[in-house]
Amino acid sequence: MRIPFARSERSTIGIEWELALVDADSGDLRQVAQTVLDAVAPPDGREHPTIRQELLLNTVEVVSGVSRTVGEATADLDRSITELREVTDPLRVELMCAGTHPFARWAQQKVTDKQRYSTLIDRTQWWGRQMLIYGVHVHVGIEDRDKVLPILKAMLTCFPHLQSLSASSPFWGGKDTGYASNRALMFQQLPTAGLPFQFDTWAELEGYTADMIHTGVIDQVDEIRWDLRPSPRFGTLEMRICDGASNLTEVAAFAALTHCLVEHFSTMLDRGEPLPTLQPWFAQENKWRSARYGMDAIVILDSDGREELVTDSVEQLLQDLAPTAERLGCAEELGWVRTILRKGAGYQRQRAVARRNNGELDAVVGSLVAEMRAGRPL
Repeated sequence: MRIPFARSERSTIGIEWELALVDADSGDLRQVAQTVLDAVAPPDGREHPTIRQELLLNTVEVVSGVSRTVGEATADLDRSITELREVTDPLRVELMCAGTHPFARWAQQKVTDKQRYSTLIDRTQWWGRQMLIYGVHVHVGIEDRDKVLPILKAMLTCFPHLQSLSASSPFWGGKDTGYASNRALMFQQLPTAGLPFQFDTWAELEGYTADMIHTGVIDQVDEIRWDLRPSPRFGTLEMRICDGASNLTEVAAFAALTHCLVEHFSTMLDRGEPLPTLQPWFAQENKWRSARYGMDAIVILDSDGREELVTDSVEQLLQDLAPTAERLGCAEELGWVRTILRKGAGYQRQRAVARRNNGELDAVVGSLVAEMRAGRPL
């Protein structure tokens, strides 16, 4: 089969942010997504351009338009959140985001009444029903299809940096899992989810997709749910590594880091320079280490097996990417990665709140709601 790759302007950016709807009093999830979506829907009955439906009725997704800078994209998200609050505030519903809700029970959540979601749950059963998780996705435009897979493979060398910085799902069903990102390891249980295959040519990707469709694993290309995947419909590389972020500052930081990395590797290709790669077994180990240990992970840096504390590696990465950030107009947002290094990742802040409140996880939800309101880590 042939998979056309849409024309896209180089290094344009789009962001998708999944948000939980929680009760303002109890902190538990509220199944009111359809009520909210109906309230914000345009008069002509079409789908809202920037506020979208998701798998569960406790979730909505806000998306940016195709933007030239991270600042433009996050401004879109901020406008959507303001519009949402006009509906959710009177309902006594708060917006919240983390990789997982600290204490909600998956069995109590309702699935959106839509055929694609019903089909997913019917096939995946217990694991599909447990997908009570939230993420941040970043699309970056790539102007040449032949660049997509080399850049994807190079991005895998920075996978643990993004996952460690964004890790925000230590709790599951009211218990501390011992992981920084429980979401990362849960999500990969779905068919075609997890780390991408490291194909060398577009024809290999087309062959894989044809096999998956022929054998009934998927019905269409966008059911390939890799952590990092080509998005042929948009002409982008889509980063789906990050846990949900509790505030817009962190969303901007993750988007800026992604934006800079893709442009940096694209520039290396233009110069004829070889891109960094990792053996699949090193990439797999890095994913586990960053999910388990977060900011304390010792990550594998290159194909020679050199290792370094992820926070030290992130600091070096920020220095290396500084010229690219200036060129892309996201130097300020990339600098916010250092705010995370200083204040701690989401999972660390959540655990600190739990410790201060004798393990009471409703206090953790309260802190996540407060960070969403503040727009920054607290």
